[in-house]
Amino acid sequence: MIHVLAVITAKPGQRATILAAFHANIPAVHAEAGCIEYGPVIDAANSPAPYGDDTFVVVEKWESADHLKAHAASAHMAAYAAKTRELIATRTIHIMQNG
Repeated sequence: MIHVLAVITAKPGQRATILAAFHANIPAVHAEAGCIEYGPVIDAANSPAPYGDDTFVVVEKWESADHLKAHAASAHMAAYAAKTRELIATRTIHIMQNG
């Protein structure tokens, strides 16, 4: 199994706009072969180490690296990227596996 943690920081005040586009894309991602989990999370109240109001983390689980590769190449992900590219300040993607 492949785990992905993508830390996305929006340009100031743009997180809600990015998350709206993200949520609209979730059904297409969940329908992909090999998708086990895919969704955004934000800081919990009173988090001891908050990312802040402009950041969210995407938590993903895929059956294999090939499934993740197909996801990254999908048309709906290209469309999402085009809609949000100018709204994102930074994006760091961690691809991991069970230890």
